[in-house]
Amino acid sequence: MSYALTIGFWAALFAGSHLLISSSAIRPALIQRIGEQPYRGLYSLVAFATFIPLLIVFSHHKHAGPLLWYWRANPMMRSMVRVLMLAALIFFVGSFVNPNPGAIGAPGARPIAGILKITRHPNFVAITIFALAHLLMNGWLGDLFFFGSIAALAIIGGVFQDHRKLSELGAPYQALVETTSFFPGWALMTGRQQWSFADTPWIAIIGGVALMIILAMLHPRFFGGMPLS
Repeated sequence: MSYALTIGFWAALFAGSHLLISSSAIRPALIQRIGEQPYRGLYSLVAFATFIPLLIVFSHHKHAGPLLWYWRANPMMRSMVRVLMLAALIFFVGSFVNPNPGAIGAPGARPIAGILKITRHPNFVAITIFALAHLLMNGWLGDLFFFGSIAALAIIGGVFQDHRKLSELGAPYQALVETTSFFPGWALMTGRQQWSFADTPWIAIIGGVALMIILAMLHPRFFGGMPLS
């Protein structure tokens, strides 16, 4: 149980420090005091200083703490996890092919097409789905702390980015928010976007499938488990 709590401590520190340093109350003050580039350096430093210890303690004490659920023997659940992981990898590749216009380094004005019609935050969605998929197969308390903190950080991070970009960019980003969705597919379901064959993210799909195959082959050796069994 103590190792699970140690994972929980570092997970809370990792997620909490991210949210604190990027909050609307702290971020502008830091940028004003030290500048934009030093702030990004500080942000990265805090990320590494909290995530590396979290990763080390989790890698040495996976499945720590009490077992809260066990679905590894359920064929339907395992199939669902494979589908979720494939979706996560497609969104991940898609986040580089067609990134959110508000992301660091992304062009200021990009047409809403492809993966952005599904979600304006493909990278955050990819991380969230990845974490939730792993939670389904890892029901120990320590795993819940580790993967749960990653999912929570991705979801809240997307919300934070929307608020920040609305403040910085104003009307152009407001138009993006009004015509897209964070939750995958919601803008399409509500009629704010229309899908066409040309929007099919073939590069993201091919890249996601390729990554899925590579990770499935490497997973038993580097992370344990048998994702294809």
